[in-house]
Amino acid sequence: MPFAIVVLILLAMVGIVTISATQLAYLLPAYTDQFQQLVADAQRWASEHGVGTDVLNRALQAFDPGRVLELVQVLLGSLIGVLSALFLIVVLLLAMSLDAPVTSKVLTAGEGNRPHMVTALATFAHKTRRYLIVSTVFGLINAILDMIALSLLDVPLPLLWGVLALIANYIPNIGFVISLLPPAMLALLDGGVRTMLLVIGAYIVINVVTQSFILPKFLGDAVGLSTTMTFISLIVWTFVLGPLGAILAIPLSLLTRALLIDSDPSAKWVQGLVSGKRPVSGKK
Repeated sequence: MPFAIVVLILLAMVGIVTISATQLAYLLPAYTDQFQQLVADAQRWASEHGVGTDVLNRALQAFDPGRVLELVQVLLGSLIGVLSALFLIVVLLLAMSLDAPVTSKVLTAGEGNRPHMVTALATFAHKTRRYLIVSTVFGLINAILDMIALSLLDVPLPLLWGVLALIANYIPNIGFVISLLPPAMLALLDGGVRTMLLVIGAYIVINVVTQSFILPKFLGDAVGLSTTMTFISLIVWTFVLGPLGAILAIPLSLLTRALLIDSDPSAKWVQGLVSGKRPVSGKK
């Protein structure tokens, strides 16, 4: 039953993104007049405040609204690809669950030969499970609050931006920016600067309250990666696996740490570099 629920949720998210992407493709060209008005307002503001308009004009001439549509379409296409890949990962997890009894016996048998490896893998499984559960719960909370805020501000396609916020919640460091930019730009075209600023403000308040104040109390030290290592893992896994690597950066880095560092007693000093915390010494 839980597996069926996860599959249905993923299929629903793929459907939402696909339908919303089609709606967005038809919606953006209708904002050409609003874009031209924003350009005129920016030029007038620059002229009234004595700001040179040469650089502004060149930048605006180089800016092609059609490129924004192409960029959004690429982003949504990548989002659909990520959801499809996540579906395959869920199927793989189901196969692993079926093999869990055998895997447990193998690990128990190997505990006498490689106790540190068995302990490291068990710790990895515990941390990853906790990270995914807590991140999913808070991702849903963020997505729902974002959708409510966007609906109150009459920003089009709030359901699409809620799905984007949920998925971007798994991307460390830059996920918040990825989830914010598209609805903020659409709010600018649809409702003007004031609406865009309200969207940015709402996203910042929601993100700061949930991610900075509440989430650390529930997640604790489940990740075990410093800010620097988290950012490096994001770059490395995105380079290796593309957009899917950005979402799986934390679990994959935890697995790498378990196999290469936590399983080796002589590498305890490296744990401090990776986690950003001083390793606990066995000496008193």
